[in-house]
Amino acid sequence: MRLLVIEDNRSLVANLFDYFEARGHILDAAPDGVTGLHLATTQAYDAVIMDWMLPRMDGPEVVRRLREEHRRRQEQERRRHEA
Repeated sequence: MRLLVIEDNRSLVANLFDYFEARGHILDAAPDGVTGLHLATTQAYDAVIMDWMLPRMDGPEVVRRLREEHRRRQEQERRRHEA
């Protein structure tokens, strides 16, 4: 499984990497909401683990924008199939 960790606490990120990598998962990490949003919209992940209180953009805003991007992509796909 490929996971994205959006978390600014380095020791927590290190613990998550130790735990999940030992179980065969692949992880990427972002130290703030802006970087996390960029990674989440440009790479494919099976799951995202995210802090709610992040620098540069908080967790709820990242989730809102990810949902918005998902709806936009679904609409584009729907239009492509209708053409």
